[in-house]
This record gives sequence, C-alpha cells and structure tokens, in this order.
Amino acid sequence: MEVTGFFTAIVIGLIIGALGRLVVPGKQNIPIWLTLAIGVLAALLGTLVAGILGVDDTRGIDWIELALQVGFAAIGVSVAAGRYGRRR
Repeated sequence: MEVTGFFTAIVIGLIIGALGRLVVPGKQNIPIWLTLAIGVLAALLGTLVAGILGVDDTRGIDWIELALQVGFAAIGVSVAAGRYGRRR
C-alpha cells in the first residue's frame, strides 16, 4: 500500500465507519469515536484485502474495495456494539 493510499484510507475510513453503522440493523450504543476508529481500521483492512485480491486499482470508482470496507466496518460495529453493550 502506498503512502497516499494509507492517508486516503484514513480519510475515507471516517465515512466508512458511519456507513458501517447504517448497514447494521438496530440501535448501536457505542460512542461516535469508536465508530470512527472502526471505520478507519475497516478502510485499511478493506484496502489491504482488495490489494491481495488484485481489485484495488481499477478504472473509475473501486466498488469492490468500497464494498469490502463497508462490510468490514459493519462487522466491526456489530462486534463492538455487542461487547460495549454488555459492559454498560
């Protein structure tokens, strides 16, 4: 992953976290900072997996990479909501 890809993944990750939270049904009782952190991690992981699969550099919008990132964010939000909800 290039340096520009890393920083782009962080910026996009902030949006990905919000999208991941929207994809998960129900109310998630987790703080917004945790959602954003999950989004950044999901964006980085999605970019890494897309690179491994060879779909990270296509012409136009990388829809497969975006879907991977949102999917990882949704999984992360679901896991965090389950664990964070039990703590409180």
